Order: sequence, then C-alpha cells, then structure tokens
Amino acid sequence: MFGDYSLGDLGSIFAMQGFAGLILFSVYVLMALGLAIIFGQMGVINMAHGEFMILGAYVTYFCSEFFSAYLPSLFPGYFFVAMALAFLASGSLGMLVEWALIKRLYKRPLDTLLATWGLSLILQQTYRSVFGPREVGVVLPDWLLGSLPVTDTIEVPINGVFVMCLTALITIAVGLLMYKARWGRQVRAVVQNRVMAGAVGIDTERVDRMTFGLGCGIAGVAGSAFTMIGSTGPTSGQLYIVDTFLIVVFGGAASLFGTIASAFSISQTQSTLEFFLSGSMAKVITLLTVVAILMLRPQGLFTLKVRR
Repeated sequence: MFGDYSLGDLGSIFAMQGFAGLILFSVYVLMALGLAIIFGQMGVINMAHGEFMILGAYVTYFCSEFFSAYLPSLFPGYFFVAMALAFLASGSLGMLVEWALIKRLYKRPLDTLLATWGLSLILQQTYRSVFGPREVGVVLPDWLLGSLPVTDTIEVPINGVFVMCLTALITIAVGLLMYKARWGRQVRAVVQNRVMAGAVGIDTERVDRMTFGLGCGIAGVAGSAFTMIGSTGPTSGQLYIVDTFLIVVFGGAASLFGTIASAFSISQTQSTLEFFLSGSMAKVITLLTVVAILMLRPQGLFTLKVRR
C-alpha cells in the first residue's frame, strides 16, 4: 500500500488527507456533541439524530437559494444566517419531539431506540414529500472556496479552516454551558438524582426539554457544515448516525474531551485510508479497530470518575 511512495510523498499525503478530513472531523464533532448531550446526559438513544442534522442542511440550502434570488448583495454572509436558523429549526423540532414522545420513555432506552427509529423513517418520508426525493447542493460564498498554501505540496481548504473554527467555538460554548453555567449544573443534578433535583426546586421537565433541544440544535449546525462535503437528500442523515454513535461510545458517553478525541481519530483514520483504499474498506478497517479497542476498554477512551 505504501511501497510506491517515498517518505516525502507519504508525509505530504498524510498532511493533505489530514487537512481534507477537517470538515468531516467538524461534522463528526458537532453531531457527536449533540448526541453526547442526549445520550450521555439523558440516556436517550436518538436514532433520528441524523434527520435533525439533515433538517439543518435543508435550511442552509433554502437560505442559499433565498439570498441568491432576493438578496444577492448579502449573499456572502448568508451562511451565518443559515447556521442560526438551522440551530433554531432543529432545536425547536427537538423540543417538540421531547414534549410529544421522549418524555414518556425516560429510563426505557430500548423503547427510545425503537421510537426514534420510527421517527427517523417518518422524518425521511416528510422530507421526501416536502422537499422532493432529489438531492440538492448548496452554493458556497466565494470566500469559503479555494485553499491556503502551506508548502509547495500542501494546501489547506478554506472552508475546512472555517468549520474547524466554528466547531471550536461551539465546543467551548457547550463546555462552559455544561460545566460552568447554572443551567449545566441543573442538567447534571437531574442526571444524578432526578427526585432530589425536583425537591430543591429544579424544573426537571424543562431541563429535559431544553437539553434535548440543545442537542438537536447542535445537530442542525452540523447539517450546515455537512453541506460543504456532500449533497443533501432525505436519507443522507442515516449515513452518519452509526459513525456518530461509534464516536460517542468510543470516546466515553459522558466525556466532552473523549468525544472530540474520538471524532478526530476516526475522521483522520478514514480520510487517510480512503486515499489508499476504497471508501468501504476504509470504514471496515476503522470499525474493526474501534471494536477491538472497545473489547479491551468497553467504557471508552475517557470516562468521568464519579464517587458513589
């Protein structure tokens, strides 16, 4: 596999593929952050998480079309508006789903799996009926196109740098929200002891709804980032849901740092292997490696120490 390349060529290939995997890493992190909040903090297995991501992608697509047709002078900045609307749309739908469905299934993880899997099929058919079965692509502003030369043989895609910076900001904001803000302390209190949290005056139902909405909203932002690496269709979200669950479990369900480290290692491994092998073989090798590691360390790479 490596015999036809010199050491210099291999170094350039690894660097280029690493930079090429920046957007994939960012999508994985944003998807996994939302899922880690829902699964790690609430114990809900949300099989419809990919559909919340695709809702954000559709919002980004329609923002692109709207600004291109009616506000061409503001088109260079439409992506920021699209991300905000994607967060609001996916987050609002998530809060509605929590109120109508999920709140009746807490402490029943297998039931949440079946219910959200059914929800994913309903959302896919809804997208197909509303937006059509054809995949659509987003036109990016000119300032997100092109690349930045690092050396004579290595270039960094500008949209990858942008999404990386966006992911870093969102990750820091989520970390501060969960571990420094009053609302984050309420979330952790509800997770540890729901009855006692309610007894001291915390509105546990509101905390649940806001937590689920936040996780789904972050998935919507991931959908905006997703438009840079693939076309948007009714079933596109299902291509990422397995990888996202794998990242959350591999990194440790309750560990924010573990989620980031896991997303980075898996995305970079897949991006590099896809250069030398087919995409399916790269996924198979990555999956087998992760499964082998989980057999030795089933709790994931990083776990939180809790006093009992």
